[in-house]
Order: sequence, then C-alpha cells, then structure tokens
Amino acid sequence: MKMNILDKIIQRKAEEVSISKSKTSVQELKDSEFFERKTFSLKENIKSKIGIIAEFKRQSPSKGIINDKVSPLEVVSAYESFGASGISILTDKDFFGGNFEDILSVRNAINIPILRKDFMIDEYQFYEAKSIGADVVLLIAACLSPQQVQEFTELSHELGLEVLLEIHTEEELQHFNQKIDLVGINNRNLKDFKVDLQHSVNLKNQLPNDVLSVAESGIYNIEDFNFLKEKGFDGFLMGEYFMKHENPGKKFEEFLSI
Repeated sequence: MKMNILDKIIQRKAEEVSISKSKTSVQELKDSEFFERKTFSLKENIKSKIGIIAEFKRQSPSKGIINDKVSPLEVVSAYESFGASGISILTDKDFFGGNFEDILSVRNAINIPILRKDFMIDEYQFYEAKSIGADVVLLIAACLSPQQVQEFTELSHELGLEVLLEIHTEEELQHFNQKIDLVGINNRNLKDFKVDLQHSVNLKNQLPNDVLSVAESGIYNIEDFNFLKEKGFDGFLMGEYFMKHENPGKKFEEFLSI
C-alpha cells in the first residue's frame, strides 16, 4: 500500500524520537532551564484577545519553502506586539524546516503562549516540549488512537501544558475527551492537502458548545477569516498567509487593519 505524506512523517518521527532518547534522558530534560517555568494559557488568551495563533513556519510538504529568510525572534516579537493570542512554532526538521532552537531563541523574549507544533507520538516528546519552553502541544487525531490522546492529555496536564487536539474527519470526533483544552479543526486534509472550510464548520457543529474551537490552515484572506468567525470559531491558526510575505509581522498588522 502506498504511503501518504502523513505516514512518511510519522515513520520518520519515530526514528527521530528514538535517536533523541539515546542522546538525552528524560532526567536531563527535567533539569533544563525552562522545565520548571510557569506556563501561559492559550485558552485564556484566546478568550481575551483576537484569537489568532500566529505561526512561524519556514516550509511545508505541500508548499515547499515558504520563507527561510526571516528570524523567529523578529517575526514572533512582531506577532506579539500586534496582539496575537499565541504563537505556533514548527519543530519538525525534515518536513517543515523547524528545530527546537526556534522556540528556545524566543522563549525569554515573549510573554504569550507558544504551541510546539509537531507530530507527537511518544511520551518523551512531551518532556521535550516542556524543556524547550512550550506552553501548549498539538495532538493530531489522524496519527493517534483515542486512548493515546487521553493518556497524552493527562501527561501534558501533569507537566503544566495545555492540549490542542487537531481533527479533520467525523470519525476523529471520537478522539475528543472532556480534558482536552482546545479543539483545532484542520481545514486542510493532511492526506491530500485539499482545503474545505464548510467541512470544518460541519465538524465544529458536532462538538460540545462549551469547547473552544480553533480553525487551522487554509485561511487565505479576510473573507475566509470572517466566514469562520461568523460560524463560531474562537481561534484561528494562521501561518502561511503571513509567512509567505517578506515581512510576516507587517503582514499580520495589515491583516488586522482590513
């Protein structure tokens, strides 16, 4: 059977985690500078601010290089100054061109939550996330069982991390449990990269009313944003729209003034 891109990413991620475990123990991660820091709440920030989680992303499997010329600090500082509710930073190297340094280099400079955006498939990665200064982790339903989601959510909360569960299909609604902090609905299908906003709205309407919902990916203009906002989404994860411009922070500022 032919592997889709998600299968390839997960296979590579398992190899990566195995190598990391052999190099750095969980105890060493616990001894890191940021492990004991009090985390910021993305949930609270989405309720009290504009709801945009602005993303730093150099590249993606579907678009190739998006912007590899700007520094994380320059971009996320601008995002924060213009009112972002949180920052999303990709830490996957092989497929998204990210690394831990992208979070480490900005952690002390900003005072809003950072989402470690990666493919979380092993308990070890949650200790990693905490050790590099993340506040929130992404759990992608497409590569986890409902049982894993529950266990990883409990571990995240023990570590003081919030959880953003990402779903894309009706079947994946089964991954939701009451301990999840936020549910992200990916407008883009990770298996074939097609974008469908109405599909996301239909899924959102099947979630409990009190769950904070985040529209993810494929928000390409103010019309998309307003459509999703009108349909009741609380948060909006946006990266490519800003990152494909020479100055992502300025593009974010302009978007807010439209």
